[in-house]
Amino acid sequence: MIIDCHGHYTTTPRQHQAFRDAQLARLADASLPAPTPATISDDEIRESVENNQLKLMRERGADLTLFSPKASGMEHHVPDPATARVWAQVSNDLIYRVVGLFPQYFAGVCQLPQTPGGTLDDATAELRRCVESLGFVGCNLNPDPSGGYWTSPPLTDEYWFPLYEAMVELDVPAMIHVSTSCNPSFHTLGAHYLNADTSVFMQLVQADLFDRFPTLRFVIPHGGGAVPYHWGRYRGLAVRMDRPDPSEHVMKNVFFDTCVYHQAGIDLLHRVVPTDNILFASEMLGAVRGVDPETGIAWDDTKRYVDRADLTDEQRDKVFEANTRRVYPRLDARLTAEGR
Repeated sequence: MIIDCHGHYTTTPRQHQAFRDAQLARLADASLPAPTPATISDDEIRESVENNQLKLMRERGADLTLFSPKASGMEHHVPDPATARVWAQVSNDLIYRVVGLFPQYFAGVCQLPQTPGGTLDDATAELRRCVESLGFVGCNLNPDPSGGYWTSPPLTDEYWFPLYEAMVELDVPAMIHVSTSCNPSFHTLGAHYLNADTSVFMQLVQADLFDRFPTLRFVIPHGGGAVPYHWGRYRGLAVRMDRPDPSEHVMKNVFFDTCVYHQAGIDLLHRVVPTDNILFASEMLGAVRGVDPETGIAWDDTKRYVDRADLTDEQRDKVFEANTRRVYPRLDARLTAEGR
């Protein structure tokens, strides 16, 4: 079985974005009426998925995708908690409907209603709702709700602990995923996302978060940002700061995905990072679309790259399936109950 741990609903029917636009318009002009969530039919959802994510999954050989709302559309920089709460609920309910229509192919991962400097009460409540009531198997956690200005404390700060306590209790991991960049110095897809992946890893190297939460699990996407390429730097900095080696201190709780869009990058990832810490993913129909003119391979057809990597059958099985089932135990339980 091939499980893609990183997929976003980037092809939602246009009414969903119209609702968001109306939310933002009312924040700018309080005299406008409060918008109501869009009416979207099952057929519209089917069309949006069957002609996009599901079509490519079938063509490329993936069996199941962990599906969450569009990352850049989370827009956590919008400061109003009530707006964030409703937007997360509506977006997650839409994911729930996709999973209900295509249960063989998708499992839900939720957006959290975060705001810059806001409490995590709403985020924790939404996590519980999605896991306990909607059957979701994980969440996306934004370490920088400000959108590129990094006003939040590091993920090792006690500020985040209430959410971690809920994650541990529910036994669900978080994928570290920022949203859109508001800082003109940082392109959302080419800079901000990778900055966040790399920065969070360094935060974890500097502190002892996993002593406090030994079962807490994070997936750092996009191949871990710059981390595999600079693995020696992080080991060297750990020694310089009198910190433990990251391979022992961090990598029992942290995992990287394969959203790396060229063969050399995938090969490096597998040479540097232990196989047990790599989860297959494509972020299909996400940041990088189209075909590499040098190879003729779609940039986000990451299965092709993993297939060509120098892996044993056992390693390939771990990357494509076993590791994701281990990191997402609620997914494993669901698939086991279904005989898969």
